[in-house]
Amino acid sequence: MNQHNLSSFIWSVADLLRGDYKQSEYGKVILPFTVLRRLDCVLAPTKEAVLKEKQKREDAGINPEPFLLKKSGLLFYNTSPLDIKKLMGDQDNIAENMFSYIDAFSPAVRDIFECFDFHTQVQRLDKAGLLYLVTEKFANIDLHPEVVSNEQMGHVFEELIRKFAELSNETAGEHFTPREVIRLMVNLLFIEDDDALTKPGIVRSLYDPTAGTGGMLSVAEDHLSGQNPDARLVMYGQELNGESYAICKADMLIKGQDISNIIHGNTLSDDGLPGKQFDYMLSNPPFGVEWKKIQKEIKKEHEQDGFNGRFGPGLPRVSDGSLLFLMHLISKMRPTATSCLTRQRSTRRSLNRQSFSNRLPTIQKSSSRTRQIGPARS
Repeated sequence: MNQHNLSSFIWSVADLLRGDYKQSEYGKVILPFTVLRRLDCVLAPTKEAVLKEKQKREDAGINPEPFLLKKSGLLFYNTSPLDIKKLMGDQDNIAENMFSYIDAFSPAVRDIFECFDFHTQVQRLDKAGLLYLVTEKFANIDLHPEVVSNEQMGHVFEELIRKFAELSNETAGEHFTPREVIRLMVNLLFIEDDDALTKPGIVRSLYDPTAGTGGMLSVAEDHLSGQNPDARLVMYGQELNGESYAICKADMLIKGQDISNIIHGNTLSDDGLPGKQFDYMLSNPPFGVEWKKIQKEIKKEHEQDGFNGRFGPGLPRVSDGSLLFLMHLISKMRPTATSCLTRQRSTRRSLNRQSFSNRLPTIQKSSSRTRQIGPARS
């Protein structure tokens, strides 16, 4: 099943929800079930070995967690004898069994479903008599990485989110950046470091303060691993939207990344990675969005921390939240770091921390000067 057909098949679940759910609510069901099925398929090959290891360690009175992680070969596991297909065997108790299955995941995965508020949706589906039908739909698709690659899965999530955004009268660009744009940004980001990045065992860090579903982080990792299989990219990010954060965290788990580096919250008012600086940064921050509702926190940091904080050079108009993201990124740059961010219809690329810092004091004086940072608008 190709990517388009897979997206269409998953989207067909909406036909079951019509009437009991508003169109704008379809994502509350379809997204977490897609993540659940993906995780379910990833764990399937080691399921029996994990269950046997759990029993063995518990019989010996030993905490089984580190052994279960080793057996799964991943950074997560599930200790329930159930899986999505086995849930189909008891239609009358499917809600209770679904809760049991979710609770048997390791803590990192349970957090993902808490962000989706999945328990509430399971209860709502069960009350409407739809839980078995929806679960059955997802049980009939194979989302194992050998069948659906991480890149394809990313495209599927983006396509679903685009559809949900259209139904909710939102702008899809608020939720994801097209992959062709990301590839351009990644090429710009790494182009001057091609020689260094081909060295054996090289390790670099990458940060996205508006991580979304993790598309930029994933494309950058794929690019670097294709260029140098021995290179390691440590990925960091923060995301405000709970559903996007949950998808990103699930993707990072499957990739074997440290998911404690992926933070849920408002990057501007509550920096989840204080004091951290990075080698590379990518971002598609929201444009045309005001920061009035977090004005108190921003002004407090500006006045109290000055240039020791993120907003020392001054604060832009309340309607210009994108400039706050730019200052935030600069504060996260190592001396030799490189960053790339989209800005309306153009891509802007930094040269180095010093060149940006020299221009920052002009931010409040002339908005036209800030548009000159990076290449001219295409």
